[in-house]
Amino acid sequence: MRTFGGFRSGEKFFYGEVIGDGVRVLKQPYWIDIEPTGETLKLANVIVDLAVAPSKLIAVGLNYAEHIAEMKRDTIGTPLIWFKAPSSLLAHNGTIEIAFPQHQTDFETELALVIGKRAKNVAKENALGHVFGYSVALDISDRDLQKSEKQFSRCKSFDTYTPFGPFVYADVDLADAPIELRQNGEIKQKARTGQMIYSVADIIAFASESLTLLPGDVILTGTPSGVGPIRAGDELEARIGDCPPLRNGVANARE
Repeated sequence: MRTFGGFRSGEKFFYGEVIGDGVRVLKQPYWIDIEPTGETLKLANVIVDLAVAPSKLIAVGLNYAEHIAEMKRDTIGTPLIWFKAPSSLLAHNGTIEIAFPQHQTDFETELALVIGKRAKNVAKENALGHVFGYSVALDISDRDLQKSEKQFSRCKSFDTYTPFGPFVYADVDLADAPIELRQNGEIKQKARTGQMIYSVADIIAFASESLTLLPGDVILTGTPSGVGPIRAGDELEARIGDCPPLRNGVANARE
């Protein structure tokens, strides 16, 4: 497994590859080219920042049977996709700011993937060749708006509503990995990615029929059951497989 991310040292932001206790600085975003500058910094001396900068942030809904049941929804026969604003992305250790504290706002933990190779009209059997790597993400959702507006994009696209990271992992198989969400130390979601109705390959093949997926684009693959509300003061920890957990606090947005 290889580990990549975004980092900050002082005022300098850079993409790098984590090797042992160091970060090898890259000349370009890792999804474009893994070309080192020759500089290596201590991981302990840098800040882990946002690992991705996608042109498109795509989400998939209703991809676990038990979640469909808890949401009282029906399957639609194909992957359900929509767009989230890339500006909703939040780095590891960042704070989720609830836009409307009076609304029910839920956590959803999801396997995320980063596209590494342009994909258009990709066959399912070739789809995984277009994936650079994987991570874990949260799809924070304002249920009041979702119910009243009958669509998903705005209610899930407020600033900070897509925590992601801390890193992106290449050369790893997460097709049937454990995925979980802890809220204040208590397990709320626990499943396996192998329970997804539509696999990563299914999703890429379906999305690329109508969209050109570009290197760096991010897809969230749906959440298992156990979703629930967040409140100011919460601490969330999302984990997939043996990868380091994504940790985020929660606060109410400034008035």
